[in-house]
Amino acid sequence: MNEARIDKWMWAVRIFKTRTIAAEACKKGRISINGAQAKAARMVKPGDIVQVRKPPVTYSFKVLQTIEKRVGAKLVAEMMENVTTPDQYELLEMSRVSGFVNRAKGTGRPTKKDRRSLEEFTTPEFLDDFDFDFDFEEEDED
Repeated sequence: MNEARIDKWMWAVRIFKTRTIAAEACKKGRISINGAQAKAARMVKPGDIVQVRKPPVTYSFKVLQTIEKRVGAKLVAEMMENVTTPDQYELLEMSRVSGFVNRAKGTGRPTKKDRRSLEEFTTPEFLDDFDFDFDFEEEDED
C-alpha cells in the first residue's frame, strides 16, 4: 500500500477520533499536505508532511507508512513522526493557563471559580501590599 486517503490515514493513526471528524476538518480547510490545503479524498504517501490545525495549535506529522485500517496506539509511532515545533506547544500551554479568559460562546455565565480565577488574573499583585483603610474626618459645618 503506497498511498492512502488523508481522512482514513488521520483516523487510522488516531489524530481524529472518527473518520467523519477527519473528513469534516478537511472540508473546513484545517488540513494541509506539504503546504497545500487538502480535501478528504486526497492521497498521502510516505514522506509527506501533514499539518493539522486544531486552534490555537498547528500540529505537523511526517508520514512514515500509509495505512487505512486503524491500528493500536503502540504501532502509531511506526506510521508517523510528530514534527510539531516547540513554539506550537508553548501556544497550547499559554492557552491552558489563560483558558478561562477566552470562554466559548454559549457556555453561559462564569462559575464562581471562573470569576475568582479571572479576578486573580486581572488584579495587579502590587495592590495586595497596600492598606486602603483611610480615616476620613468629618468636617463640621458651622
